Amino acid sequence: MSNGYHVAVVGATGAVGQEMLNVLQRRRFPVSKITALASSRSVGKTVTFGETAVPVQELKADSFKGVQIALFSAGGSRSREFAPHAVKAGAVVIDNSSAFRMDKDVPLVVPEINPHAIKGHKGIIANPNCSTIAMVVPLNPLHRAFGVKRVNVCTYQAASGAGAAAMEELRQETRAVLDSKPYARKIFPQQYAFNLFPHNSAMDEQGYAEEEVKMIRETHKIMEAPQIRVNATCVRVPVLRAHSEALNIEFERDVSPEQAYQVLAKAPGVLVHENRAKNMWATPVDASGQDPVYVGRLRRDVSQPNTLDLWLVSDQLLKGAALNAVQIAELL
Repeated sequence: MSNGYHVAVVGATGAVGQEMLNVLQRRRFPVSKITALASSRSVGKTVTFGETAVPVQELKADSFKGVQIALFSAGGSRSREFAPHAVKAGAVVIDNSSAFRMDKDVPLVVPEINPHAIKGHKGIIANPNCSTIAMVVPLNPLHRAFGVKRVNVCTYQAASGAGAAAMEELRQETRAVLDSKPYARKIFPQQYAFNLFPHNSAMDEQGYAEEEVKMIRETHKIMEAPQIRVNATCVRVPVLRAHSEALNIEFERDVSPEQAYQVLAKAPGVLVHENRAKNMWATPVDASGQDPVYVGRLRRDVSQPNTLDLWLVSDQLLKGAALNAVQIAELL
């Protein structure tokens, strides 16, 4: 590790933190030194960066001396507490939590869509919500080509969105249910194995989950298109990894599925993945461990004009989190 940047990964032992280390290595990001930071519980552990075992250090206010880029994925409260210390020490923070996303002074960046936004950063750049990223990567090129008036999205979100512990809880609960044994959940509010439920984030007075509100507000900010009407219904499904979404998109004029496919075939970060003859479409299993947002099943909405339906699947830990953060670092 020579001739590069001193990079810190905050939350290095978590699911996203581990993927950040993997993506930095896989994409050959120029790293001269890697610092792995986590809570005091993780001190004594090591994480892997390429061939190197990196000791985990406790996250403290003085952890950022010499750090140039700090990738945060340790939750909003940790980001609010420690990101200012990182900035003060001279680092640029790329934050994966919701702490700063809607701050008017913090760019909210998806590199395929608004790379220009990072120029205005004041030390912190926000990584959007995983469900939002998956949606806007194909939605933005369609908007640029045809003009999107409204999008109604239903998400089918994997356990990976709630972290490594949630993925393990789904595994354990599934075994328990199959063996007809009781299981004490710690992460999710109700049975997750062989079940699904509206997203477990906090509900507002209108009955919208926090996850749904994020998708609405973040889409407007990233695409710089506050006029697009966005509605979201987010659902937890018993899938280990990779989120799926069904989009119903109303355009300003008539758009054929063929025209939309032509745009998406050229769109950065998008992969058309389907086999119509065999009625096969992208699944979470296909997208797990893969970088692109998989799209397909484009069809006209027979209930109203100028409207298409679209199916997509995206690895929440990669494009939805770690990959997008590293791509932002590459822009820097």
